[in-house]
Amino acid sequence: MQITYASSSGFVARTIVLTLATMLAALLLPGIEVNGLWAAIGTAIVIAVLDNIVRPILIVVTLPVTVLSLGLFLFIINAIIIEMADGLLGRSFEVDNFGWALLFSILLTLFNYLLELPNRRRQTYQNNEDPSLPQQDDDHFDDYEEVE
Repeated sequence: MQITYASSSGFVARTIVLTLATMLAALLLPGIEVNGLWAAIGTAIVIAVLDNIVRPILIVVTLPVTVLSLGLFLFIINAIIIEMADGLLGRSFEVDNFGWALLFSILLTLFNYLLELPNRRRQTYQNNEDPSLPQQDDDHFDDYEEVE
């Protein structure tokens, strides 16, 4: 669920994606309640802020457990972030218990990945067409290459 923002336009785009993911996950899970579009936007912003500030601290503190669990403990950290957002937002965003927070964080991660997929493909394609990147040219030999 890690969310990073490089620019203000990136922040807006990712907030929209996270808002859509929040609304979709809340529709599918009966233990999650989001009261309207503005609540979903607020939830997305709070989760993004907590994800960028609190999550790195939690990862460092729980690093041994995360390594021993082969990274699965990150789902618990994501659920803790969701529970913190629930506590901060009050009645506009409610999570019934930790189990629903865990399922919500898994769905949120999945939806966020799926909604970002077209953007990632476009960025990969644009990076391959970037003239400032070194081009692969296998048609010539360098001085250090041996020819047999």
